[in-house]
Amino acid sequence: MFYRGRHKEFKDFFSQEDGVVFCNDVCSIMEVLGHEYNPDQWHLFTDSSKVRLKVVLLHNGNRFPSVPLAHAANMKESYESMKLLLGKIKYDEYKWKLCGDLKVVALLPRMQLSYTKYCCFLCKWDSWDRKNQYVNKLWPK
Repeated sequence: MFYRGRHKEFKDFFSQEDGVVFCNDVCSIMEVLGHEYNPDQWHLFTDSSKVRLKVVLLHNGNRFPSVPLAHAANMKESYESMKLLLGKIKYDEYKWKLCGDLKVVALLPRMQLSYTKYCCFLCKWDSWDRKNQYVNKLWPK
């Protein structure tokens, strides 16, 4: 009985729109879970596959378990999808630090996912320039 009532409580903190299930009240769900909530002590972990996007909050000191924030099945990994997902969880309001694999990190500054000319998002090094790869010593910043 207690579990069923608890389940209903959690359901109230999630919404579904545009093919995304997301947490609509991060502060309240943290309170129900008994977590101390300070946005600076949590970071946002994003993971994606070709047809699914997931977002969870991870505690910096691993004192608390992860908190699922959003899930989008049947959604392609693209900048537009990530923008929609981050908008739903109000990322601009909380400003969590982001972590994820390089593929997800490359999505955010609108880099293409495969066969990129500039694979490094920090510089303009042409990863496909095999002729000059070991010859050129001065690469643009």
